[in-house]
Amino acid sequence: MGDVPVREALEVLVEDPGFTELIDSRYGLERLGGGATWSEGPLWLPGEDAVIWSDIPGNRILRWSAATAEVTVDRTDVEFTNGRTLDRQGRVVTCSHGRRAVERTEPDGTTTVLVDRFGSARFNSPNDVVVASDDAIWFTDPPYGIILPQEGHPGEREYGAHHVFRFVPGTGELTAVVVDVEEPNGLAFSPDERRLYVSDTSAALRTDGGGQHCIRVYDVSSDWECRDGRVFAEVEPGVADGFRVDEHGNVWTSSGDSVQVYAPDGTRLGKIPVPEKVGNVCFGGPDGDELFIAASTSLYRVRTRTRGATATR
Repeated sequence: MGDVPVREALEVLVEDPGFTELIDSRYGLERLGGGATWSEGPLWLPGEDAVIWSDIPGNRILRWSAATAEVTVDRTDVEFTNGRTLDRQGRVVTCSHGRRAVERTEPDGTTTVLVDRFGSARFNSPNDVVVASDDAIWFTDPPYGIILPQEGHPGEREYGAHHVFRFVPGTGELTAVVVDVEEPNGLAFSPDERRLYVSDTSAALRTDGGGQHCIRVYDVSSDWECRDGRVFAEVEPGVADGFRVDEHGNVWTSSGDSVQVYAPDGTRLGKIPVPEKVGNVCFGGPDGDELFIAASTSLYRVRTRTRGATATR
């Protein structure tokens, strides 16, 4: 899209000595390209050496290719897609604001709606998604696609709340697994799947100083029930719109001015300042040690000394 990759010196805020062991500062902060209106949902495609991500108000998916080092438009008129992940078979599972659904891209390129209702009620606007080691799909359902005209279609909260759901594709079983978050947004498992992290971004649109801007954590039982929910970290400025967990259990999250990194005990290890508001992040690259950052208009990259977690029990 006409952008030339730009590399800046990597300036980090170190709050714990262990943070320096996670960052490979030789490469700097790389702006890989831009042209988006608001960027979310980055995903590394290992078979294509590429990242795709959502320009939600632009109603399109963008692509950065490692082979060409260019950003191109992957698809348009995509019904305001947001977060995405790969399932255990390597297929892309995506949250659709416009369809109020979770959908899957099949090997032939067609799209299948996997689930779009909780009983007889439509979802609000599925936002972020992860797939567990048993193939179940977990996703958040805040209201942004039905209350922000630029991110979906106006609509009603048909079940009257905002939940985190677990969907089993093989059986069609759908369960509300977290019901005590005001507006659940990002989510991720710890490497052993014994903990689920869920962000509450209800402060994002409030003008009265209310709402939450935290990441909560839940213990996950052997039968996939979420228990003992508590605050893991208060994220500011901004909110924890999206995050991913590395192989050591550290949480790498978006915020208003940076990527913030938290140890498994909730200690903030440090920050990677980014010149635009950060939406989401993902790990990728041939060795899984590159952090891709979807931030406002652009896609950035930071080289790390860790890898994204592969959740297993």
